Amino acid sequence: MFSRLIARSSSQVGAFTSAIPKRYSSIISVHRDTKEDNPDIAFEFTSENKKRADEIIAKYPPQYKKGACMPLLDLGQRQLGFTSISVMNYVAKLLDMPPMRVYEVATFYTMYNRHPMGKYNLQVCTTTPCQLCGSDAIMEAITSHLKIKPGQTTPDKLFTLQEVECLGACVNAPMMAINDDYHEDLTPEATVNLLKQLQDGKELTEVGPVNGKRESCEPFSGPKVLLSKEPTDIRKFTRADL
Repeated sequence: MFSRLIARSSSQVGAFTSAIPKRYSSIISVHRDTKEDNPDIAFEFTSENKKRADEIIAKYPPQYKKGACMPLLDLGQRQLGFTSISVMNYVAKLLDMPPMRVYEVATFYTMYNRHPMGKYNLQVCTTTPCQLCGSDAIMEAITSHLKIKPGQTTPDKLFTLQEVECLGACVNAPMMAINDDYHEDLTPEATVNLLKQLQDGKELTEVGPVNGKRESCEPFSGPKVLLSKEPTDIRKFTRADL
């Protein structure tokens, strides 16, 4: 009797989990050597980035210089385009760390891209606030226009698409990040227009909300506080003896 109950509950759980929509993931937690990413590919910082790395390391006491691991991995990713095994090994040697400790950091944080990326990294937020405001339509517009799915790169190596968790711009949802810049208050049409500009070789000079109704995270009806352009005289609001 007990075994039949277990079998029945297991089948019910299986039926429930199979009904859950599949979410794409481009996270790589296990390294596999490829032509573009293997330990035999030499890597070192450029002279300019080596100077930046020295400045970053100098912020930490000598016995705690491993605290510079994250910024140095980011610096290596920006130089190469992704966080390769060679970048991780180089950072480990630079900081006198066991390579495995660096691998743990690089595979834990999703900010480190573990495979070659396109010139423009499109990160589309699909967490609850953005989804309620239409992020599914934004994702559909991108996949339809570029003919790729999350985790894939266009054949011309121009775009890589990622589905990500909250990027902290919920008030201006839906939004996506293109490299380091946020583009918010998106519509499918506005999203495709951004992609077309990049495909035409144009750089996006404006960031933030794209609909022209607000400049940052102010209400659609306009700002309600801090309306004066003149700096506030704090003496009007505090005691003279303070």
